[in-house]
Amino acid sequence: MGLTTRRYQSGEVDYDGHISRRGDRQVRGLLFEAATVILTRSSADSGLQTWGLKLRERVGFKRAAVAVARKLAVIMHAMLKTGSFFDRSMGAAA
Repeated sequence: MGLTTRRYQSGEVDYDGHISRRGDRQVRGLLFEAATVILTRSSADSGLQTWGLKLRERVGFKRAAVAVARKLAVIMHAMLKTGSFFDRSMGAAA
């Protein structure tokens, strides 16, 4: 999806950089938009929203939205694999 961070390693330097932006641009944009709605406009409480709002306090809105978008993609992929439904209480673990 392109929402994972690029890793930069050289000698003693080792850090995670910006998102890789690989994959479909439109899907990445839609996931980011869904994450933005979860963080700003959603009235239904969920573990994912709680986790995202705590993260927003530490790293800022845009980075938190990207992290929520990535977690949302992982959750949706797991739902497709198992055939299960979304559980609002899940998604709080990092």
